[in-house]
Amino acid sequence: MKIDSEHLEILAMIVERGGLTEGAEALGKSQPSVSRTMALLEDRVGAPLFEAGKRPLRPTELGENLARIGARIHALNAEASRLVQSYRKGHTGRLRIAGTPIFMDGVVSTFIADFQTRRPEVQIAQSYGYFDQLTASLRNGSLDMAIVPLHPSGVPADMSFVPLLPGRNVIAARAGHPLMRRGAITLADIEPYPWIAPPADSPLFRDLQRALKSIGKEEFRVSFSGGTLASIISILAGSDALTVLPYSVVFLSRKTAGLDALRLKIEHPDRQLGMLSLDGATPPPALRQFAGFLADEFALLQARIQHEGQVTQRRG
Repeated sequence: MKIDSEHLEILAMIVERGGLTEGAEALGKSQPSVSRTMALLEDRVGAPLFEAGKRPLRPTELGENLARIGARIHALNAEASRLVQSYRKGHTGRLRIAGTPIFMDGVVSTFIADFQTRRPEVQIAQSYGYFDQLTASLRNGSLDMAIVPLHPSGVPADMSFVPLLPGRNVIAARAGHPLMRRGAITLADIEPYPWIAPPADSPLFRDLQRALKSIGKEEFRVSFSGGTLASIISILAGSDALTVLPYSVVFLSRKTAGLDALRLKIEHPDRQLGMLSLDGATPPPALRQFAGFLADEFALLQARIQHEGQVTQRRG
């Protein structure tokens, strides 16, 4: 025998409120419709649900047991409704985010932690990749959003790109590096020091080559290459090696990792870090929340960087 779960919910409300009229009001239904529903339910179970002639209504043993089940159904339906509403508002869900390793570990992961403090029910699955791999993942539906450095002319026709931060690279070293004590730094000053090279297939490796070429250094001695940001930072901290990193990464790592930027201008990449997504895709609602949060956090980061630059210029 199959019983309509809605009928059990109505029975539970009548028992809870102590009458047909009171139950109908709580449910936003008319008293006659509620009476008909109870009559149908009694026909269905083949037994009375309320003791005859009792006021206020008193459920029979069967009616009371069915009402308890109805109350659980009502609670589960309310929970399901809250879950759906929370998902639609972007307060819950699962996001698949990927990006270039240096930016993801050096900048974006910090913002992800802050976002999940506010939205702990949103699960974020983060992975790494470069442009070709990330665009392929967006197209096959295995990724919701990519965070990549990109020139506007390089945005694929089937995708949208929201810039977050202009490209700006610096020569990075440990805070106690001998060159940090110098005011003006020349090419001869950096000649004795080895270099840490990012992965050869990364945009940052090409940035390193262009940056050194822009200051007249065609050849450079690489002491370590291809590591993660964590390994690059560890080697910088324990040696006098130099490397090229996005200034945003150095800026956020100064206190925790003891990094700093040399006072030597190099060529900046002609691109911006931004959010790349596939046009026409139906992302989870939480992505709107995350994208908006990320845009706000990067705007604040850019303002902090600009403010510090102005302060440094005034002191200089």
